[in-house]
Amino acid sequence: MNYRIKAPACATIRATIELPASKSISNRVLILNALSHIPCSIENLSDSDDTRVMEEALTSNARDFNVGAAGTAMRFLTALLARTAGLWTLTGSERMKNRPVKLLVDALNSLGAHIVYTGNKGYPPLRISGRTLRGGEVALEGGVSSQYISALLMIAPLMEKGLTLRIEGPAVSAPYINLTIELMRRFGAEVERLGNVIRVLPREYTPIPFTVEPDWSAASYWYAIAALATDAVIRLPGLRKDSLQGDAAVAGIFACLGVETEYSGEGVCLRNTGDRRSGMEYDFVNEPDLAQTLAVACTGLGIPFRFTGLQSLKIKETDRIEAIRTELLKLGYPVITSSDSILEWDGGRCGRGLLPVVSTYEDHRMAMAFAPLSLAHPEGIGIADTEVVTKSYPAFWNDLQKAGFEIAQSL
Repeated sequence: MNYRIKAPACATIRATIELPASKSISNRVLILNALSHIPCSIENLSDSDDTRVMEEALTSNARDFNVGAAGTAMRFLTALLARTAGLWTLTGSERMKNRPVKLLVDALNSLGAHIVYTGNKGYPPLRISGRTLRGGEVALEGGVSSQYISALLMIAPLMEKGLTLRIEGPAVSAPYINLTIELMRRFGAEVERLGNVIRVLPREYTPIPFTVEPDWSAASYWYAIAALATDAVIRLPGLRKDSLQGDAAVAGIFACLGVETEYSGEGVCLRNTGDRRSGMEYDFVNEPDLAQTLAVACTGLGIPFRFTGLQSLKIKETDRIEAIRTELLKLGYPVITSSDSILEWDGGRCGRGLLPVVSTYEDHRMAMAFAPLSLAHPEGIGIADTEVVTKSYPAFWNDLQKAGFEIAQSL
């Protein structure tokens, strides 16, 4: 389904938005709870496709699992099933079958797992013979995906020898590794970290009741809306300044684009101050999921930018670097990409068609990152395959309408 998005008259936004629960916390807590001896209740789980897939797999009696486009589920379940007695198969969508998993599989096999490929080597589908893992020491490249590291860490307490994991080189999305470690500690794990070496001692998890907080990644789209609006006051209940989520950094990043964040016991309130930088440089190595939103917001505001640290975007739901470049060009913004990790724009414009339709490449963040740009295009923005938002934020389009956006189905 394609939508045409038009911004409210005068680009004035007044809204209170109940954000979805954090997908990254939900998926980790589901794994930790499943690894506990007597699982406890989890409140306010994410209603995203990714979390639904994870929850269904963990409560199913099946032996064969298809996680669709859920990359987190693929990585986390690969590790979980490797130490769960039985013979399992794990597959996903066509795109998932082209997303590498070799580094994780090699690491698990070196720790005593038995995982083989049933298709192309290095990629799903996988056949997993679950067993007790001996554990020990392993090195893992940090510059590819933090989810590989998180997957290994979460099963580490149940390895016979525990785990000593050495991260080689700078780690992308390091806050997600910190999130995993902190959640593991809350569930009773003993985790020690010294620089790039993480040691997990063998011991049982202690189940605890858990309530998932709202999603700071989802908040990023409302920050973009606040930045692009002429006047904005947007309340996001439940968000906390001391959040475990790395993407809480969005508040500081968007301060550069004129969005003030007011914290209270109820959550946050976003206000457009109009006090923006004339140009922006930022290294997204710790927050790659925010890059699309920032690139689109900067072009809409006419703020030249240079963004680095984007190497992990090539193995996401799509090649996000190329997708951003292609779709911004449709809208008249000639963004340049280089070194598979850099996006930059000098502020120049070029010709564009009337009401171009933004392709989403089966990627939820493409749809949600581009929708706010309707505030900079009075004729509206076309978004293709809008149902992709269910991967992380199923109520996104309804929430846009609550904020005064017009959404019409188009061909």
